Amino acid sequence: MSASTGNQVIVESSIESFFQGLVHDAVDHQNLEASAETVCYLVNLLAGFTNSEVLFEHTPDGPMIRPLAQLYGDALEAPTTEQRNHALKRLGDVALFISGIFSDSLNRKVVDVDYYIAMGGNAYGHLSSTSRRHGRWQAFSDMFGELGAKFPLFVDVLNEVGDRTNLRNDSDILRLYEVWQRTGSRYAERQLHRLGITPVTGADTETRH
Repeated sequence: MSASTGNQVIVESSIESFFQGLVHDAVDHQNLEASAETVCYLVNLLAGFTNSEVLFEHTPDGPMIRPLAQLYGDALEAPTTEQRNHALKRLGDVALFISGIFSDSLNRKVVDVDYYIAMGGNAYGHLSSTSRRHGRWQAFSDMFGELGAKFPLFVDVLNEVGDRTNLRNDSDILRLYEVWQRTGSRYAERQLHRLGITPVTGADTETRH
């Protein structure tokens, strides 16, 4: 579940390791029973969204996070099961990330966090059902089922991760990583090092793969 832009790898061992410890700690702290596969999915979700191009989509009006209703429409109108599964996964991922990390911002919007929780949980639940009958998705059916059934609990896990990392501040990790990624800023790099993250470029990773 890694992602890349140009010659830079976004999901790297440094970022993943950082979030892995935080997610495991939050799961343990909240006494939540969760499979190792699902915990790994949460780690990859957080790491993946360190790249704004994964979270935002290009539209005629510029980069934006498309409303959940539109993502749901994509799933309904998908011409193939494969495309529908991808649309449901996108819906669940965005709903989980926004409701977990940026729940405070939803208090100022027409729709609140309950809407995101309902949409995300239903998306993962439906994906679990459809994936049982569809090729390579079958292996992830139970994981998506757990994400759907325990969606509010996983939102709480991401809330704790957000609180512990200041992800909601202007000096958050996601913004620092993006600034370093786009500009090579030495200040951003030093701040990331201070947080225990070593930025890695595509050139660095080629020697390890």
